[in-house]
Amino acid sequence: MAKAEGSLLTVGLAQIAPVWLDRAATLEKVKLYTEQAAQRGCQLVVFGEALVPGYPFWLESTGGAQFNSPLQKTIFAEYATQAVQLEAGHLGEIRAAAARHRLAIYLGCIERPTDRGGHSLYCSLVYIDPTGEVASVHRKLMPTYEERLVWSPGDGHGLRTHRLGAFHVAGLNCWENWLPLARAALYAQGEDLHVAVWPGCMRNTRDITRFIALESRSYVISVSGLLRRADIGSDSPWREIVTGAAAEILADGGSCLAGPNGDWIVPPLESEEKLLVAEIDYRRVLEERQNLDPSGHYARPDVLHLEVNRQRQRVVSLTD
Repeated sequence: MAKAEGSLLTVGLAQIAPVWLDRAATLEKVKLYTEQAAQRGCQLVVFGEALVPGYPFWLESTGGAQFNSPLQKTIFAEYATQAVQLEAGHLGEIRAAAARHRLAIYLGCIERPTDRGGHSLYCSLVYIDPTGEVASVHRKLMPTYEERLVWSPGDGHGLRTHRLGAFHVAGLNCWENWLPLARAALYAQGEDLHVAVWPGCMRNTRDITRFIALESRSYVISVSGLLRRADIGSDSPWREIVTGAAAEILADGGSCLAGPNGDWIVPPLESEEKLLVAEIDYRRVLEERQNLDPSGHYARPDVLHLEVNRQRQRVVSLTD
């Protein structure tokens, strides 16, 4: 059982491929890597964006924008069937593993929540705390480009920080890490360990990870997924079509960790399934905040002020 002591925290970056569009098998893989992270003394383990059950790589190569396409309807229905419903207990074993090892987890999921009717999909970043409780579910504020064909826009409910040892940790999905106000909302809540999750692309993590670290004077963990053509499979007609249209490499990783001065602690790792483990020290945050604290001594709230709506958005309020 891992325990955080003083200013130190051991973190795990799980760069893995999903069992693509297979929720149960992918969650088994997540559980396996969670156990490995616990064995290596981690107090936090992070998995990539949309890992369960996988990123919608078919859209770009199969005419995803074609209206009323039978192929797109078929794949979307399968995607929705394999999505995560927290209300159905799909993350129960992962939560139990977190509680058993006193280990926090950030997990990228495609969520099909009942509070929005149970049919639309959201790209969600789930934080499970060391007691096994789901402490926040952040639904991606704005899906990027073709993602909008299958994912719905989220809300601000999950823009929250969580105390973990000496740190306050929070996270964002993929390109919303580029949103200055989303980052500022987390900085203002005391974030000093930022988690950025990605489907898997070196060009995304290589620059922005260090940039966020320098801007916030925080540690920044970027965790990406992997996907190769061979991972798609061919056990259905639509999988054969997607496999035939896919590039050899669809997601090449790029998981990395930068310190609060922007230096690499773990440089980007390309095209390899691996659990990366590092120890970070909260005192380094304090050292770097000496000359820049974006929500503290370097802020001007009398001039610049941000308002954040953290209500969970619903289309109906029912009174019985």
